[in-house]
Amino acid sequence: MANASPDLDNADAQRQLNNNNRPISSAFWETECTSAKLFECSRIKALAEERDAVQKKTFTKWVNSHLARVSCRISDLYNDLRDGYMLTRLLEVLSGELLPRPTRGRMRIHSLENVDKALQFLKEQRVHLENVGSHDIVDGNHRLTLGLIWTIILRFQIQVIKIATADNRETRSAKDALLLWCQMKTAGYPEVNIQNFTSCWRDGLAFNALIHRHRPDLIAFHKLTRSNATHNLQQAFNVAEQNLGLTKLLDPEDVNTENPDEKSIITYVVSYYHYFSKMKALIVEGKRVGKVLDNCIEAEKLVGRYEALASDLLDWIEKTIAVIGNQKFANSLTGVQQQLQAFTTYCTVEKPIKFQEKGNLEVLLFTIQSKLRANNQKAYMPHEGKLISDINKAWERLEKAEHERGVAMRKELIRQEKLELLAQRFDHKTTMRQAWLNENQRLVSQDNFGYDLPAVEAAMKKHEAIEADIASYEERIGVVVELATEMEVESYYDIRRILARKENILGQWSLLKELLVGRRTRLEKNLALQKTFQDMVYMIDWMEDTQVAEVLEWDWPNFYASGPRLTFKMDIWSIGHL
Repeated sequence: MANASPDLDNADAQRQLNNNNRPISSAFWETECTSAKLFECSRIKALAEERDAVQKKTFTKWVNSHLARVSCRISDLYNDLRDGYMLTRLLEVLSGELLPRPTRGRMRIHSLENVDKALQFLKEQRVHLENVGSHDIVDGNHRLTLGLIWTIILRFQIQVIKIATADNRETRSAKDALLLWCQMKTAGYPEVNIQNFTSCWRDGLAFNALIHRHRPDLIAFHKLTRSNATHNLQQAFNVAEQNLGLTKLLDPEDVNTENPDEKSIITYVVSYYHYFSKMKALIVEGKRVGKVLDNCIEAEKLVGRYEALASDLLDWIEKTIAVIGNQKFANSLTGVQQQLQAFTTYCTVEKPIKFQEKGNLEVLLFTIQSKLRANNQKAYMPHEGKLISDINKAWERLEKAEHERGVAMRKELIRQEKLELLAQRFDHKTTMRQAWLNENQRLVSQDNFGYDLPAVEAAMKKHEAIEADIASYEERIGVVVELATEMEVESYYDIRRILARKENILGQWSLLKELLVGRRTRLEKNLALQKTFQDMVYMIDWMEDTQVAEVLEWDWPNFYASGPRLTFKMDIWSIGHL
């Protein structure tokens, strides 16, 4: 902004800013202030604070209305501008230029550096910033922060206003140009006489007249009364926000007051100017091009539709690739079967619909190009990434991911079916092994060896047959272990149960072998004892059949020479006859 320009309000704003911050001499208060003057001063101070509060709220909403274009927002005007980041973003949005990248960091020196960059940019734009330094903004100085925002509003929103008067002379003073525009647009409306940006707006009729002049379908102006100011203001603000997209910078109580804030009203009114100026330009252009514009609008709608459909289709493709590209499957046959069913539904139901949308996009693009050629307009080229070739490439990636998932899912299904068969085989074999182990444990736990040597010898042969049968069964126990190990390696979902059954079988097997060894030991002892008893019986029978006399006539030397066995039998005979 030019420093010496008499047409702009920037210098007035700075002078007012300096006057607001000029300290009041203590001598004045000591010598001049009577009780009435003290009251008046307190009243002035209260009005200034009220004005600052309204300005803060208005400027905050105005800043947010522009920061919304870059998905940013501030909550407190004084605090959120202190680091310089939001101030830089605001200037970039307003100017359309890139400012130096803000310095990262939360220290005061970083904030000062960022604010300095913003202020330097304003100076390069010929904006006069008298007595406003980076430390004032970083420290959150209320008056100077409000003054800085007002200066920015003047430079980027009000200075551009140019109104042609009846004698074709242009009015360049920012506030005067805006005031003249308001007077021209509200001329002829009863009870609307705009002479300033304060009291003339209190009843709300001026706001409604501006809207009605450009959009008579939105306001029933003849039903409005000057006495119902709050209703008038609320209606105008709501209609402007809901139908025109203008941010509601003011509330009715901010305007319908004894001393409305001029800067806040100007800030809000200038948004009407820019909106209706753009609307007027569109109307004028529409009248000039006539039917061609209608075709252009239709083509633009088709272009917008193409862009939206292309974006939606590409988003769906990317999301679907992310989903089906995930090779993590449920660790169970039922889970994989459910996933396979969902994948089949996608292939047979969802994908064909999207494939049809892809074909419709190609037809739509051909239609757009045909209409533009018919109007001798420049051919439409979709944005990078939304070309038909881009969509085809994305579709190829989708089909590749789909193929890979189908292959992987079939492999996983085969693996899960194999594991399920292994589990069924394991359960079947463990059930048979358990029954066999229980039966053999019961068998080897019984000591029914008999009561004579033949019975015990028969029991020994039967035991040896049992040992041979059990020894041959060890290989079958090994099959159970191998099945459990294979399922454990393949991470079978119910592996805990499998391992528990395996351990139970191995425990029963160990117990059976221990019982078998113990039974053999007992059987061997019993066999030895029965043989001893048999020898005793033979000796006793032999002695009973022999006469004592014959015994005395025996050739004793030969008898004793017959060996230890006869001696042993004689001893047994002797014991039997004692």
